[in-house]
Amino acid sequence: MKRLFIILILFSSISIKAQWVQTNGPNGGVVKSFAISGTNIFAGTYNGVYLSTNNGTSWTAVNNGLTNLDVWSLAVSGTNIFAGTGDGVFKSTNNGTSWTAVNNGLTSSGVYALAVSGTNIFAGTYNYPTGYGVFKSTNNGASWTAVNNGLTNLSVFSLAVSGTNIFAGTLYNGVFLSTNNGASWTAINNGLTN
Repeated sequence: MKRLFIILILFSSISIKAQWVQTNGPNGGVVKSFAISGTNIFAGTYNGVYLSTNNGTSWTAVNNGLTNLDVWSLAVSGTNIFAGTGDGVFKSTNNGTSWTAVNNGLTSSGVYALAVSGTNIFAGTYNYPTGYGVFKSTNNGASWTAVNNGLTNLSVFSLAVSGTNIFAGTLYNGVFLSTNNGASWTAINNGLTN
């Protein structure tokens, strides 16, 4: 028993910590989103999009064409990078060197979440007080269609994809699931107390 007690004391005195290293930026303090495209890391901040090509050792602002530098969300689909901003969705086809607005059919300018499922791109929007819900693009952002059947709250702050399942996190009404590319949504809040 003494030997076990000594081993436990020795083990409990060993400090096990994750090893984090601060990178050189991006400037702006608050990083709200990340996206990875090959060896490129993109960070969305209050001051636009930043790109690192060396695992975060250095960052460069890549905001040419963005009309709003408040970047809430980023997503990658093939060689296209999408940024969700206070002025809608912007697309870059050249690793952030330039951005073009792609908002045809998008009725909300506040895009808080982006997610990619196959060739479909989903945008979660929020406009006070009612929101505008989830929009889907099947053509790399050239046009968007609202896909809100079953959503009881149209203020969507987060989106995630797992296989063929798409999850939407809403304001006050919890989580919704779509198993058919956004054609319909079902609340899945069993066990969520908030």
